[in-house]
This record gives sequence, C-alpha cells and structure tokens, in this order.
Amino acid sequence: MKFIDPRIDFAFKKIFGSEDTKDILISFLESLLELEGNKRLQEITILNPFLAPRIEGMKSSILDVRCIDQRGVQYIVEMQVSRVRAFLKRIQYNAMKSYVHQIASAEDYPKLNQVIAITITDFALFPQFAHYVSAHEMRETLSGESLLREILYWFIELPKFTKPLEQLNDILDKWIYFIRYASNLEEIPIALEEPAIRHAFEKARISAMNLEELEFYDKAAMAIQDARGALELATEEAEQRGIQIGEQRGIQIGEQKGRQLASSNLLKRLLQRRFGSLPEWAENKISQADLATLEIWTDQILDAQTLPELLEIKNQVVLRKSEI
Repeated sequence: MKFIDPRIDFAFKKIFGSEDTKDILISFLESLLELEGNKRLQEITILNPFLAPRIEGMKSSILDVRCIDQRGVQYIVEMQVSRVRAFLKRIQYNAMKSYVHQIASAEDYPKLNQVIAITITDFALFPQFAHYVSAHEMRETLSGESLLREILYWFIELPKFTKPLEQLNDILDKWIYFIRYASNLEEIPIALEEPAIRHAFEKARISAMNLEELEFYDKAAMAIQDARGALELATEEAEQRGIQIGEQRGIQIGEQKGRQLASSNLLKRLLQRRFGSLPEWAENKISQADLATLEIWTDQILDAQTLPELLEIKNQVVLRKSEI
C-alpha cells in the first residue's frame, strides 16, 4: 500500500480540505490548538473545498485550507514546502486580509471574528529555537498579557520533528508524523491507529485516486521538484560566483602585497645607500607602510636631508593637499 505525500500542496488539500474529511481537519485543529470544552469544533464549514479540476493551472501555488467553526472563528491552514521571499509578511497579509474581509463595510467591525493562521513548513523557519510547534500573538510589553488576540499564528516546522513512532506523546505528534512520513510508509502503523488518522491514510491511498487526481498529484510533485532544483541551481551558481570573486580578489590582494613588498625592499636599499644602516624604527615604519606611502617616500628620497625628515613627508604632503 502506497500513500501520497501530504507535504505536496495538492495532496494536503485533498486530505485536509475535502468535504468528506471534516473529521480529519477537526482532529488536527483540536490537537494543535488544544481545544477543549465549548471550544471544541462541533462543526466546521470548509470555505474552499478541494476540487481537482479547479486547480488544473497550478504550478507551485499555495493551496491553503480554510474553514470556519460554529463560533465564527476562521482557520487558515497552509502547507509550504520551500522558503519564499518575505514569507512571514505574506502569512500576516493573508491572515489580515481574511480578518477584514469578514465584513462588507467599516461600521460592521463589531462583527469581526478571530482568525487563526496555521502554517506547516517543510523547512526550518525559526532556527533560533529547537521546538517544532510555536504560537505567536501580540502581548503587552510590560505585563506580558495577551489582550489583542484577534489574529493568532501557529507554526509547525517539520524538519525539527525527529521523533520515532515509539516516542510519539500525543495525537498532535501523530498528526505531524503522518504529514512528514506518510509517503514513506507501506501500511498504517499501530501507533497511529486513531480514527481520524486512519481516515487520513485511507484518503491518502494512491490506489484510491482516479486518473485525473493522479495527474494533478504528479504535476504538483514535479512543480515542487522543479522549484527545489531551480533553488539548488541558483545556490550553486551563487556559490561558484562567490568562489570566483574570492579567487579574483585573492589574486588582486596578492598582487598588491607583492608590489608593496617590492617597493618596500627597493626603498630600504636606496635609504641604506643614502643614509647608511637603517634603525629598527625605520625598518618597522617602512614595513607597515602602504604602497602609496612607499611611492611618496621613494619620490622624495633625494630631497630629504635626514631619514626622520623623509619618513614624515607623507604627512606633510597630505597636509599641504588638505590646505589647498
């Protein structure tokens, strides 16, 4: 038995966003948000139910799952397989757009209901911490109280989830395991024998898909692979350009150091012929001087009466230029 990969947008939408899979979506949302009591999802309405022919033209577009519960709270669930530019800004934009689009005119703002944006990423989004589930909300800076809770953000970072089957602690762990590893399994593990998860596996069976769905699934998988390949190629090309630039810069620096050393040695020989053996302070000053300074000293060697006078010439020249 083979299963489609829930991380692929088409598959995720089919499993979690179909009209006949509301129990799957409810179980996932309740386990993630720890909904209990009167907050449990007695019923949800899927706002954009899965329908294969409607997404025929997709490439690597995002197909999120949207639903609303009996209290009017709206949920946006999105699966993202690769990082895109300004990703966090896009998530906030989508959540805010869903929030304000609940009403037709500004005076209806009291009717606004909470929006909860849930994003599952197949890459590490927040490398600054190790936990794979994180919640983000606005808090008052001094008291730490959360008073503005109209838009909440939840993230699940799949690469951070590394638990084996025998270490799954709760149903949320089981859902994350299913999303990340279902396509690698050939049967439903005993550890995942939850009614909603079993239903998700049944929905994900490749043998249960028709030819049209298989075609869409293959297109979605290829689009993701193409996007990843393009990103890898761009990264390789950028690294190669960086190496070439580094090599060129290294050559330039080496050439400059070589000219500087040659000028330094020439100046020392000329000074020894003019003033005799060089004191240690002069040797050090010449060795530390840049190429422009060495050229100034070399040009002025016949005009200077003493060694100290010569080695101060640069300062004098710069001073004179600044006075002009």
